[in-house]
Amino acid sequence: MLEQLLIFTRGGLILWTCKELGNALKGSPIDTLIRSCLLEERSGLVSYNYDAPGANYSLKWTFHNELGLVFVAVYQRILHLLYVDDLLSMVKREFSAVYDPCRMDYSGFDDIYRQLRLEAEARAEEVKKSSKLGSKNDGKKQDLVRKTKYDQGGKRNGGGDSKNDGEDGDFGKGSKLENGRVNGGSFIQEVKPKGSVNGKENFGSNNGAFDVNKLKNLRSKGGKKNDTVVATKVSKVETNKKATKKNRVWDDPSPQVKLDYTDPISENGDRYVNNVSVEEGESMMDKEDIFSSDSEDEENEHEGNEPKVETKSKGMFSSMFQRFVGKANLERDDLAPALKALKDRLMTKNVAEEIAEKLCESVATSLEGKKMASFTWISSTVQAAMEDALVRILTPKRSIDILRDVHASKEQGKPYVVVFVGVNGVGKSTNLAKVAYWLLQHKVSVMMAACDTFRSGAVEQLRTHASRLKIPIFEKGYEKDPAIVAKEAIQEAARNGSDVVLVDTAGRMQDNEPLMRALSKLVYLNNPDLVLFVGEALVGNDAVDQLSKFNQKLADLSPSPNPRLIDGILLTKFDTIDDKVGAALSMVYISGAPVMFVGCGQSYTDLKKLNVKSIVKTLLK
Repeated sequence: MLEQLLIFTRGGLILWTCKELGNALKGSPIDTLIRSCLLEERSGLVSYNYDAPGANYSLKWTFHNELGLVFVAVYQRILHLLYVDDLLSMVKREFSAVYDPCRMDYSGFDDIYRQLRLEAEARAEEVKKSSKLGSKNDGKKQDLVRKTKYDQGGKRNGGGDSKNDGEDGDFGKGSKLENGRVNGGSFIQEVKPKGSVNGKENFGSNNGAFDVNKLKNLRSKGGKKNDTVVATKVSKVETNKKATKKNRVWDDPSPQVKLDYTDPISENGDRYVNNVSVEEGESMMDKEDIFSSDSEDEENEHEGNEPKVETKSKGMFSSMFQRFVGKANLERDDLAPALKALKDRLMTKNVAEEIAEKLCESVATSLEGKKMASFTWISSTVQAAMEDALVRILTPKRSIDILRDVHASKEQGKPYVVVFVGVNGVGKSTNLAKVAYWLLQHKVSVMMAACDTFRSGAVEQLRTHASRLKIPIFEKGYEKDPAIVAKEAIQEAARNGSDVVLVDTAGRMQDNEPLMRALSKLVYLNNPDLVLFVGEALVGNDAVDQLSKFNQKLADLSPSPNPRLIDGILLTKFDTIDDKVGAALSMVYISGAPVMFVGCGQSYTDLKKLNVKSIVKTLLK
């Protein structure tokens, strides 16, 4: 039985809800659906599952895009109701007939809904009975076929002189065993090629099959000479190379190049910065022009030009009619060519294929049934809808002002804790130093915590950044519990009055169970203010797997009923990808976390914010 059926406008105005059910929903499934699915361009999904304490709901919905109405059905997930889709379709049809934008009271729709629900339930029962009857009949047919084959096989095996008449093709036509008896249950026969002469295969004959294994053996035998020739040639080349190799001169008087680039240590143990100035200027985080896109300067030659999304049409006149005059309502077939072109374009910009498909499906759902204005291009309508969807996805849904949160934590007398997590080799330690440099420019005291006790050289790397930036570092060496090290670092920062603690963790693959368990313990034990996922802008489809599994492991391995997940994303190596900026879209879509920082160079100032409009223009150009 349905828990609730709700009809509301896209603006959020509730027009009608079923009143006879009377069961109060636990939690807020409708609000969660709007916030996490409809506004995040996931409306193309079949259903949405909502989990709350004591409640597990499934939600299904449909749209009337021309009238701007949303129809949502909520029911217990364990029930598996079969009539929900049919009921939503009928309710949509009947309510659209009585809908008036100036009308607010639809109490008379209750009787219509009861009748529609009874019809949908009766239809679902008929389908269920027919499916059961069909399955029984299919079972009887299969039993009859098995029995018939068994009887036929028994008759064949019963007589030693019986001949195969060739009528039963299931058991192999003319298949005989070595003793002359025909096996009726299986096809066992030693196949010999018809083109063989005196036991030797004639592979040029087309009269019968041949043994592939023997052919492979012949090929391998025939290839020995060639392999020998190639090997001798390679060996000769190698001997020539060895002959021309120059010997090392040990007593060379020429000056040697200095290979030690570490910072020298003075007599009292202080480290000097070697050829690197800490004062590198203002961080790019505080600049307005963050990311430039060539598409911003590109304009059409005149206003009548069609956008770059091409649509295929059957003929010139039908194309003119569909593109300019428009149809009464858009259909899936009208949108398919433009959506296919957009999907291919997004995938060339490094967007994961799964994400591109879901985005196109969501745009199709939002445009289907919508009436187009005259002299309007279908391709431009689809591209405008996709642009709005991308802007809506990449725009943060909550405040990401770290400086404000740092000052709020300072007023409460505790340090602001940021944990950097991610896979191996993405640049967590380097970008941690960039964030520290940006915070120092805003007069915020920072302390680093070396919690990467797994990788060799990780503590020394972070110690080098700390000495260059002249900030304290808390370290306990290697083979220590990173969760305990982070906890002691936070306590030390509270005693010393540090405003921010930047926790460096070991790189780990999303499938590494022991390391993911240690990370979950660190997050649970210290409860950081921000869990920052550091990912490469170079990854494509792997971004979806990394973020989804990181979140899944943090949720599954945490003992808390409300586990902490990834709060934000830091994209590294953004200066190496040209216009292939799709990883940012894939990461934000799959996790719902905003991109808070973008690393775009090797110096401490190379840290930026994400320019949403430029990213969207780059994705669609």
